[in-house]
Amino acid sequence: MVRTVRALPLLLLLLLSVLLAACGTGKAGEGGGGAAAGAGRRAGGTEAGSASAAPGRAELDARLRALGIAPEFVYVTDVPGFTLAQQSVGVNGDDGFSVAYWAKGGAVLRLYAERGSAADCPEGEVCRAPVHGQVVRVGGEKVAAGVLRAAADAVRRPTPAELAGFLPPAPAATAPVRRGDLPSYGDGAPDNSVGEGG
Repeated sequence: MVRTVRALPLLLLLLLSVLLAACGTGKAGEGGGGAAAGAGRRAGGTEAGSASAAPGRAELDARLRALGIAPEFVYVTDVPGFTLAQQSVGVNGDDGFSVAYWAKGGAVLRLYAERGSAADCPEGEVCRAPVHGQVVRVGGEKVAAGVLRAAADAVRRPTPAELAGFLPPAPAATAPVRRGDLPSYGDGAPDNSVGEGG
């Protein structure tokens, strides 16, 4: 009887370790592959979906206006060796557009589009007037003058797919937050009264 009592915990421990090992092996083999495959399918589906159906012009314009950018001021350029820095996309001035491009070695190219004239181009920048009343300025750091001129000459409007690729997603519509300290009567001012004892 004493031997049976002593052997019982060892048997339970052995059985538990076998079960845990079997569960761990099954989950690692099946769950890991399934999750990776599912993620691959989701990623592939998203890429295929976004490539085949870019957002409409109205949605893209709404996303730009949410950033404070007038859609007519959005321009990009193509410069070999430079990559658009998505985090640099923003408003310039009241409703203009700005974006930066970077290259290996620390070179930075900046593009600004706004209301104005190319006649008032700041020193060290190259300006173009793609439309009357608009100016696109191209400047940079560690960038040769010839590269700035080439970038200014390559200024163009982005395609909808390009625009969708570097704009942040449209803000989600949210319901207004209901405050608990506003009374339902009177002028709606917060209730700042205190109870007994202050």
